[in-house]
Amino acid sequence: MRPPPPIAMLAELTYRCPLSCPYCSNPIEMARKEAELDTGTWERVFQEAAELGVLQLHLSGGEPVSRRDIVDLVAAARAAGLYTNLITSGIGLTERRLADLDAAGLDHIQLSLQGTDPAMADEIGGYKGGFARKMQVAEWIGAIGFPLTLNAVLHRRNLHQLPRALDMALEMGARRIEVATVQFHGWALKNRDALMPTRDQAREATAIVAEARARLKGRLVIDYVPADYHEDYPKRCMGGWGTSGLNVTPDGTVLPCHAAHSIPHLTFETVLDRSLSDIWYEGMAFNAYRGTDWMSEPCSSCERKTVDFGGCRCQAMAILGDANATDPVCVKSPHHGALQSQADAHAARDDTPLVYRVSPGTTPEPVQ
Repeated sequence: MRPPPPIAMLAELTYRCPLSCPYCSNPIEMARKEAELDTGTWERVFQEAAELGVLQLHLSGGEPVSRRDIVDLVAAARAAGLYTNLITSGIGLTERRLADLDAAGLDHIQLSLQGTDPAMADEIGGYKGGFARKMQVAEWIGAIGFPLTLNAVLHRRNLHQLPRALDMALEMGARRIEVATVQFHGWALKNRDALMPTRDQAREATAIVAEARARLKGRLVIDYVPADYHEDYPKRCMGGWGTSGLNVTPDGTVLPCHAAHSIPHLTFETVLDRSLSDIWYEGMAFNAYRGTDWMSEPCSSCERKTVDFGGCRCQAMAILGDANATDPVCVKSPHHGALQSQADAHAARDDTPLVYRVSPGTTPEPVQ
């Protein structure tokens, strides 16, 4: 049966970024500036996305405002009829540039938060003065009137700051906050020892989110990504593989999810060689894990198989070396117990230093 068209597309405009976050989920080997799609090609891709049925366009990276043509790209996406969301650290934005983005038709901004105070935020982001700049950008966003989502990435070192992050979202006038516990893909895999939350931290975070959702209902929407390794059931990754969203990388490679490049047996096509529609409907990678026919036991006979679709294929690959396996987060996986023991072991290593990500073409100065 023909799959439905995608609702959303993540356009990773560049992997360049002034921050060097140790939990970055971008690939270890990243496309350099000279391999990035040019303005005209992105404009064509946006038009193809709209014709395919995409409604929401998330402009991401790296840091998307590292692109000098970001205002032109927003204007092109708006002309194609797409709802545009800028996913940014705030570094590189000025009041004038925000005004230009507003005039170009930008609909929404998602601002990342590495910590709720300068010491934590600058340490995790690896960028001196990053927190102060972010707070200034948040003021400009509020003054212009952009709808705002705050994205708080949490881990063992900063989970205690969750209550303050919720308060900051309210103070900034955010409509939504993403409480996103680190997902260990890409560069983040290098930092499991440094960032893995403890089981107690994970449970406390879940309780804090539940209480805040009830207390702030109608004032703040709270999206929550729990600590996978401490859960009993996996998340429904991407709403189901190849069912609702797709990702285009800086060099034009089209992926079913942002970490799919980690699955070595899949073949990924690019917008330079084939239309977005052909890739979505006919591409080998997109059809590899669509639906449930690919599943083996225990997934194939499980009552949850159309709830979580066996969990995350990239996580199964990262942990088990087998993208076809049941996500070991699932309590029904034969590897579930070993994963939870592994998580506890990672979380017990308190003295592990952070390994910072370095963007292609940048030389960030780590915070001492």
